Formats: sequence, C-alpha cells, structure tokens
Amino acid sequence: MKVRIAYIEEPPFYWTGSDQRATGADIELADVVLRAIGATSIEHHLTTFEEFLPGVKEGRWDMNVPIFVTTERAEHVAFSVPVWTLGDGFLVHRGNSKALASYAALAARSDARLGVIPGQVQIHAAKSAGVADSQLVAFKDQPEAVAALLAGKIDAFAATAIGNRDTASKHSELEAVAHEAGKAANSPVGAFSFSKGNHALLQAVNDQLRAYLGSADHRKLVAKYGFTETEINGVVARKG
Repeated sequence: MKVRIAYIEEPPFYWTGSDQRATGADIELADVVLRAIGATSIEHHLTTFEEFLPGVKEGRWDMNVPIFVTTERAEHVAFSVPVWTLGDGFLVHRGNSKALASYAALAARSDARLGVIPGQVQIHAAKSAGVADSQLVAFKDQPEAVAALLAGKIDAFAATAIGNRDTASKHSELEAVAHEAGKAANSPVGAFSFSKGNHALLQAVNDQLRAYLGSADHRKLVAKYGFTETEINGVVARKG
C-alpha cells in the first residue's frame, strides 16, 4: 500500500531536512497514522501552497499535510478530523519598534507593511481587521517572506504563532508576537485533506486519528516541535 502525501516548506509542521527528506510534526503524525492503517510505502511530494488543493483533487498525490479548514476549501476537498488548533501571530524585527501586536494595530499604522502568502487564511483575518490591500505584500512561500523581513522590505510576516516561534529561534534578529487568543470554540483548526472520491483512505485515516490524537505518544511526538497543550486539547475535545 503506497500513499503519496504533499507538503510545503513551513516549519515546524513540515519542511525538507538537511538530509533532503521530509520532516516535521505533521510529517511524523502522517507517518504514524499511515503505517498504522497498513501503508508500506509513503512518498513525500514537495509542492507550493497554491497547488495543494488542485494537486490532491486531480490525483497527483493522495493526501495533503494539514492546512487550515475553511468552508471555501471544503468545497474542493474532503478534510479529516482536525489535528491541531492554532492562533495567528506576527514575525517582526526584535524590539518590534512599530508595536505590531495584532492585525488591528497594524491596520492603524499606514506605514506598516505585512507579508502574506496568497491563499492562506491570514489574508482574510488581516482584511477583516481593517488592513488595507496597499499594506499587504505577497510572497510565494515562507522562506521568501522571511528573507524580505530580514532585508527590511516588510515590517511583519503573518503566520501561525507556533510557526513564528520556530522561525524566530533560528534568526536572532527576529521575534515572534502571538495575537491574543480568541474563544476556543472559534479557534481555527487544521486537518489533512483528500480528494472527495478517496473515501476509503479518508475513513481509515480518520479512524486512526480518533484513536491516536491526545494519547501520550501523540503529545510526546508534537511536543518535540513546540506544540503545547493548547494546540492539542482544542481538537481532542472535538475529535469524535
């Protein structure tokens, strides 16, 4: 049984390691789950964010690593049960001279520029808080956005708080600023995604996720990558 799974470069969730192999919290989670349902071969396909949904929908691979679940995305693919719940945050220069601690704070600074990746949920969140289109600067992926931030071309980069913590740990010039958490029931969740016609794989993965999420082994696995109880407990409560 061979399963092909697509990923992008976004630590600590998934990225290409120094040995040129896919690694990360969600890569390991997928490996545990897929091996448990009988996969004997797992192929990792590095792709771009905009190709995630079309690629799995067209059968170029069998599943995607977890991304945020949205109503719009659910029109094109089938999502598994949620595997994490994450809050947003900014990656900024150390000292955060413009005091950019939320989308609203950035919107209030007309001279502030925010790096984003097209298609990701942070764009909607920013615009909903009043950030103007003229303040948004689009990049193809996270490494390109971080390079622009380091070069002073933007003032902040919007991504998940946990992802920003990981990136900041690798760059002494940067720091991560987490946004204030909203109500737990409304926190965005991430899940694996599949072609809507791939019912057998989706059901098998869901059955194994329901048995595994929240277990001691699961918590130990993701803790290595900086996941806290907050990012896990929110989905454990709704995995049924």
